[in-house]
Amino acid sequence: MKRVGFVSTRLAGTDGVTLETYKWYQILERNGYECFFFAGELDTPQENSLLEPKAHFDHPDILEVQEQCFGKTTRRASLSARIQELKDFLKSRLYEFCGSYNIDLLIPENALAIPMNIPLGWAITEFLAETGTPAIAHHHDFSWERKRFLISAVQDYLQSSFPPNLPSVRHVVINSEASRQLSYRRGLSNVIIPNVFDFASPPPAPPNGMLLREELGLGDDLFILQPTRVVPRKWIERAVELVSLIGLDRPRLVVSHEFGDEGDLYAQRVQEYARRLGVEVIYIGDKIGPARCFNTTCDRPYTIDDAYLNADLVTYPSGYEGFGNAFLEAIYFRKPIVVNRYSIFVEDIEPCGFEVITFESFVSHELIDRVKEALEPHNLGWIVEKNYEVGKKYFSYEVLESKLLPLIASFR
Repeated sequence: MKRVGFVSTRLAGTDGVTLETYKWYQILERNGYECFFFAGELDTPQENSLLEPKAHFDHPDILEVQEQCFGKTTRRASLSARIQELKDFLKSRLYEFCGSYNIDLLIPENALAIPMNIPLGWAITEFLAETGTPAIAHHHDFSWERKRFLISAVQDYLQSSFPPNLPSVRHVVINSEASRQLSYRRGLSNVIIPNVFDFASPPPAPPNGMLLREELGLGDDLFILQPTRVVPRKWIERAVELVSLIGLDRPRLVVSHEFGDEGDLYAQRVQEYARRLGVEVIYIGDKIGPARCFNTTCDRPYTIDDAYLNADLVTYPSGYEGFGNAFLEAIYFRKPIVVNRYSIFVEDIEPCGFEVITFESFVSHELIDRVKEALEPHNLGWIVEKNYEVGKKYFSYEVLESKLLPLIASFR
């Protein structure tokens, strides 16, 4: 089993699924596996990839179908027929992909978890049922974790394919709560493999050095970074409140990513709220390109690495996260971090012993005092170094390797 095929809606950019896929790819490549890729958008090596636009969740044909599937409990016969038609087409492309590259093992990346593309999930399920191809389904978030998928006219598809119950499939989740829910809701055994980072390789010096700080006009001011997409569950208002209370001459919050897949209304809301509190929110998503991912060519002046390396403090006030990529990134780049104690952090990350500045849903003056204390030079050094060592122990590539390789060996 040395030829592995990754399948997803998108393997490009800086979203969490793409970044974690890249880490799995690195681990497999260094252990002698050859990897291939199938998705609707790809940054992967062209000679090992099959691009199928209809696998993407934002393809017009898929969007037309998806809009009719949720928020209601029945569907027209014509919708069922259209989903079947798209499923059959995508399944034929999967047969072509696996046949062309002689795939031994398939790894669906979130395509069998969250129903962003129902025909694709159904196509993967039928392909696996028909061929018995061994598969490791890597689940990042499920339909029951998102309000927009709770009312559905496609419950039959969700039950059969998101995720499927097939003898050739091993299921991997990224946190303890997802593991419990998958067992409870679907009766499926699973393995927890957390998100990881390459702590054995310290971050390289960025080619643009401190140019980002200068371009944003921050000078010697505090560079406070919110390194997430702009979507409501990130609770960016809490970061705005923190910046407003910290006592800066020019209160500014830098947001690294572009708007998410839920529109720009939330970004406008954050801007309006920030104006009331006298905080300037600087969105730099148009300046930040992908980094540490496949063979991506960055056509923008900076990468997310530049944002972290220039930052003095990282804010992570999310109300919910499937795991916490940005948390690990802040630890890797040796930055102090302010974290809202979201549920997955409390259960799977906090017990590891990180020295971070935590709060419970709201920002207080006591929190500001702890932030200022952590930023003192005599505290900052030992805090970030301790965190790096804890990250290396619990969330390194070596941890991923120790869990993933035995899982693959279990098929033999």
